[in-house]
Amino acid sequence: MSHYVPHTEADIKAMLKDIGVKSKTELFSDVPKKLLLKELNIPEGITQQEVLEFMQKLADANTVYDVVLRGAGSYKHFLPSTVKNLSSRAEFVTAYTPYQAEISQGILQVIFEYQTMICNLTGMEVSNASVYNGASAAAEAILMCKERNKSKVIILGDIRPDTKSTIITYTEDQGLEILDIPLDKDLKGLKEALDDQVACVYVEQPGYLGNVIDAKEVGDIVKGSGAKYIMGCNPISLAILKSPGECGADIAVGDGQPLGLPLGFGGPYLGFMACTEKMMRKIPGRIVGETVDADGKKAYVLTLQAREQHIRRERALSNICSNQALCALTVTIYLSTIGKQGLIDVANECVNLSHYFKNELSKVQGVEFLEGEFFHEFVTITPGKVDAILSELNKVNILGGLKLDRDRILWCVTETVSKECLDFVVDLIRGVL
Repeated sequence: MSHYVPHTEADIKAMLKDIGVKSKTELFSDVPKKLLLKELNIPEGITQQEVLEFMQKLADANTVYDVVLRGAGSYKHFLPSTVKNLSSRAEFVTAYTPYQAEISQGILQVIFEYQTMICNLTGMEVSNASVYNGASAAAEAILMCKERNKSKVIILGDIRPDTKSTIITYTEDQGLEILDIPLDKDLKGLKEALDDQVACVYVEQPGYLGNVIDAKEVGDIVKGSGAKYIMGCNPISLAILKSPGECGADIAVGDGQPLGLPLGFGGPYLGFMACTEKMMRKIPGRIVGETVDADGKKAYVLTLQAREQHIRRERALSNICSNQALCALTVTIYLSTIGKQGLIDVANECVNLSHYFKNELSKVQGVEFLEGEFFHEFVTITPGKVDAILSELNKVNILGGLKLDRDRILWCVTETVSKECLDFVVDLIRGVL
């Protein structure tokens, strides 16, 4: 203990005496001896200067790219300086899931505003205070749709691999069968797979490979079968595409990372979840409501808590749906900063620049594409040349698209990339081919 807890031997002896034991060994006497560590492999302490030098060496091993042309679930967008400056204030950075919530009116108000913005974006009626990430939001949404006599879940089209893996992990002990149905032109596969055993259909808009579909048509087919309809969404795209609400979705989910959160090695991100009023008692996680206090002043409270693990643990809909309060605060600041028109402008820039890039690439001999409409991601096909293309881009400090296999690259273009840079990339690819 003394290796990592800053107590002197005198402190430790005093504490042991107060609780009535003679030694640390006696303190842990109830633990089976075979489970006790004989010794901890912890090196001797070093100075602060040595720690900083060590950490700097680790940081220097990273590559910070000037240009990012990769998405696949995590996206580089311009972050107004307001976002970082406000979200990093000391009173916010320790924010976590509120339990004794009413003593934190400021945090509750932020969450309430976040929920409102998510409802506006998705066209849904209820939002929770966020969950861990987009993948867990999708898995939680599927569990919301589980019914006694319905044991099938349809995943329609290509979805993010991490989302699919999380869904499988969540559902493998729930008696649910996952069906992968391809997106064909007339949705024949979906129509044939839908029967009275299907609890829900999950689709991503845009899809993992960037494709944009007629989500309203899918919604009409799903709703006609009696199954629930879940849409996984890129939140930036919702500024210009039909919202899940307009498409008839029962639940809308996604990763909030594009809304003001910088790229990181897996996070911290957040998952957003919103649903219809009919589904609100099944949605997991915290929900903040607005009310008035004893003096008639506006106040914020946690509401519908009977769904939650700290009230009815055995009957809880989810036990691992932690609210990402600081990330939700960051999303709220970002959306407040750029506003409705600003979000539309960002989405349109993504569309315009990505389509410009694809159009210019189409002029390069040897480049082919997966066909279909897209938002800001698309796939190129360059047989046997993927590694060479990405290697040349890396030499000039440009992170190229995601290698799908030896022939295909998934590209992403956001508002952070200029046309001049895209022209340079096109010329470089032309040189490789």
